[in-house]
Amino acid sequence: MSVQHQEFRGRVARLQSKHAGFSQGATARVKSDGLIVIEPRKIRSNTSGKVLILIVAAFLLFKAFLMAALGFDTYDERVAKLTEGSAIERLGAVIMQSDPVSVWAAQQAGPILR
Repeated sequence: MSVQHQEFRGRVARLQSKHAGFSQGATARVKSDGLIVIEPRKIRSNTSGKVLILIVAAFLLFKAFLMAALGFDTYDERVAKLTEGSAIERLGAVIMQSDPVSVWAAQQAGPILR
């Protein structure tokens, strides 16, 4: 295959990927020199980092509430039972294991709940 043909295929591939990007919409902007540039619209996620942090914090507080309400020994026994179950239960056991943040929050909330 000749060099010109390889360059041509490269240009065609770039144009096809650019065309695919424009299928989601386009935005136009004017550069400082007056040139109008049209670019594919960037896809942005609707969830921000703050939302993800709030979800993680709520989950940790939920674990802390369970630890404080059940007691640490009972909580650990129930998590140990999950490790003997199916793949989903084992995954749940890994997620529900005691972590320092949840243990600290449970120790702080324990006297309030009792």
